[in-house]
Amino acid sequence: MVLDPGRGSVERAAGRGTPRSERPEIATREVPRNGLRTPHSRPQSSSAFSRSKAALSSRGIVSPEAEVTRSMGLDVQNLTLSEVKRSVGLEVKRSTKPASRKTPESEVKKPPGSEVKKPSSSAVKRFSGSEVKRSSGRSPGPPSRSLTSPVFNGRGGWMRRSESTCAMNGVAGGERGGMRPATSLPHIARGSQPGASSGGGGKTCLLVALRPTNIDQEREAFFRAGFNYEPQFEYGEQQATNVLEKYREGSSQFLTQAVRIMHCVLRKYGSYESFEVATGGNVLPKCQVWASVRKYLQKEGCVGEVVVRLSEELLSQAVMMVKSCRPTLTINLAGARQHWLEGMLRHEIGTHYIRGVNNNRQPWSNAAGRKQFGLKPANPTEEGLASLHSVLFRRNPFLWRAALLYYTVYHAGHMSFSQLFSDIGQFVQDPAVRWEYCVRAKRGQTDTSRPGCFSKDQVYLDGILRILRHRRNIDFKMLACLGKVSYEDVEHLRKFAVLAQTRIPHFMKDQQRYLEQLDHIVSANELNDEELCQLIPE
Repeated sequence: MVLDPGRGSVERAAGRGTPRSERPEIATREVPRNGLRTPHSRPQSSSAFSRSKAALSSRGIVSPEAEVTRSMGLDVQNLTLSEVKRSVGLEVKRSTKPASRKTPESEVKKPPGSEVKKPSSSAVKRFSGSEVKRSSGRSPGPPSRSLTSPVFNGRGGWMRRSESTCAMNGVAGGERGGMRPATSLPHIARGSQPGASSGGGGKTCLLVALRPTNIDQEREAFFRAGFNYEPQFEYGEQQATNVLEKYREGSSQFLTQAVRIMHCVLRKYGSYESFEVATGGNVLPKCQVWASVRKYLQKEGCVGEVVVRLSEELLSQAVMMVKSCRPTLTINLAGARQHWLEGMLRHEIGTHYIRGVNNNRQPWSNAAGRKQFGLKPANPTEEGLASLHSVLFRRNPFLWRAALLYYTVYHAGHMSFSQLFSDIGQFVQDPAVRWEYCVRAKRGQTDTSRPGCFSKDQVYLDGILRILRHRRNIDFKMLACLGKVSYEDVEHLRKFAVLAQTRIPHFMKDQQRYLEQLDHIVSANELNDEELCQLIPE
């Protein structure tokens, strides 16, 4: 539609495509006795408008346009019809149109700057609404509420759902959604979190550094070759040879128990895929992941302390580390299942994060302190405890993942990639899942045709069985308060502990219920205390 620039074009433009009830008041107001317009009158020309204006003025009647322009300090007598209407356009009443149909600020017509005086305070108050505030130079902490960034109501802040990154923020007497300043957060030393590098802040997380850069190309080649190809992996950074050397040998100590656990699952569910659907539920969309994470952070009282990121690049289900001076939890979207997500949060936040916070209150929070007190390594206790918390409170708390990782790592040390892929087919049918397990076991290798493994993943089942073996003698609350220490050091460190302001995970506060759940895990996985005592002597 082309607008006629002649008479009445302003009136037609104002009403184009807009219901009569939604037009600005100036364009639709009917004044039957003032000589301007009636509902059935034609638009007046500029000369007619001037004559009507003069007649009204002599009779003491003020037109609607004059009322508005006077409030804005405009000289009506010296303005043409088009100028008056452009000026009036700045002071029309608030439109009832939907927000999505508002005219952008850049398209709003304004009167010539030389003819417009400073608007009155009332005009400024009405005109300087939320749209003007949003366009100011000041950038607020969290984003404003929008269709892609909704605000979760209640006590708490905002969560950005349109991106794969979200900071879980709380309200601590400041602006809603404001991220807590770094000085108010619990301090966690760099490298103290699992997966974090032991070097300076510029180094990459170990789990990220060991992910091949050409993994997608090699995966495609492997599947195209019918699983009879040995991937040749490349890495973006120079591999830490001391780390690879440390984890190059797999253990068979708990191999029998690992196989038994997997057979328990297969007997009950028929296949891993059926087990995953029956016990894990559906993979959650991002919005539900954000909501579940926030709910859990509220349970632990650490809303606003942890940055949460979603990723499709992790080889693990999740990783807790310090990034940009903030505790950061990265979650693998593919593993965020309905009934497993809270277990993963107990693993990463309820165990790793809380123990990390408590650790930094202790005199052994650094390497010198650990050496002074003669502490044993935090693993396998750290990962074993976290893995138990992953299945805690499940009806069928099978230790499937820890068992399959243990099994896969051991056989990776004696098989090529394709041989290992074929071997674990007896437990997992889905080729995509088998690929992920094999990549984890072979990470760090370049030529996967050779036997070799990265044995770190065996620490989960190792730690689980050691803790279950001593579960009746461990003070679990004290183990949490002492920080990143082995269960073997609890009694030794008790008298040196700084317990003020330490935290205990919410699920560990009822010790009787907690121990009952550990007993349930033992029986569900067909383990027994006699066997554990033989495997792990005092």
